[in-house]
Amino acid sequence: MKSLIKKLALGVSIVAAVAGAGSLASAKDIKIIAVTHGQANDPFWSVVKNGVTAGAMDAGVQVDYRAPETFDMVAMSQLIDAAVNQKPDGLIVSIPDASALGPSIEKAVAAGIPVISINSGSDVSKQLGALLHVGQDEYGAGKAAGEKLKEMGGKTGICINQEVGNVSLDLRCKGFSDGFGGTVTVLPVSNDPAEVEAKVTAALSANDAVDTIMALGASTAGEPALAAVKDVGKTGKVSVATFDLSADFLKAVAAGEAAFAIDQQQFLQGYLSTVFLANNAKYGLIPGGNVPSGPNLITKDKAAQVVELSAQGIR
Repeated sequence: MKSLIKKLALGVSIVAAVAGAGSLASAKDIKIIAVTHGQANDPFWSVVKNGVTAGAMDAGVQVDYRAPETFDMVAMSQLIDAAVNQKPDGLIVSIPDASALGPSIEKAVAAGIPVISINSGSDVSKQLGALLHVGQDEYGAGKAAGEKLKEMGGKTGICINQEVGNVSLDLRCKGFSDGFGGTVTVLPVSNDPAEVEAKVTAALSANDAVDTIMALGASTAGEPALAAVKDVGKTGKVSVATFDLSADFLKAVAAGEAAFAIDQQQFLQGYLSTVFLANNAKYGLIPGGNVPSGPNLITKDKAAQVVELSAQGIR
């Protein structure tokens, strides 16, 4: 009897090993394509790509990250169309402009390709056919930031928008304005830090009442805004906060030179979307709803802890 039990146990072990090997082999054949509006050399999007890469490594699947060279919705829709033609096992997309990208995303869904949206597009993701969205509510995050800056005594603010027309960034400014309650002017800029610094310097010089600056990106706008405040001699007199993180901005927060940074944990946006699609391809498993990756307010008491991880491309 004992001999029979041993044989059965051995048989089960062999079957389990074969099944495991088969599962691993199929994982290597799974291909996921990520198409975002942010280039991998952008400090923010490089962290997203790091998350995608880590997710692919942990899940044992292939992932190809693609983005247009600039904020270009026509080029991005073409990249999505090209991805659909390759028939991947899953597609990750950001949706900064639903009217421009919607038709391409709907083509992917119609072709039977599972889609997860990240970063931008939480409000339209479901209606376009995506399985779920991984990101933060941009309006809500902006409103929370505005309320916090109002508590800090702010009455006249600037919202620096480096991608006017990107719905997510527009929502951030709208939320900030509503939460702040005071006078808010949207300052349109490009992604060039030198231009941002020059325009913020001009805005501060033109209106001495400005006491608050809300930046929508740490490296592209937050750091140049801090430099502009220093240029006009108003360090400590103008509160500067930003969406997203950079090591230098976090150091400024830790030193009390900046108010706070809003962390949407974009590493998780890339990582979780990849792992979710991998598990969907392997086992048909998928979360039942959207996954909020933020917002997470990084104030002076937390900033020093996050600096190193930001420098490593994780936070």
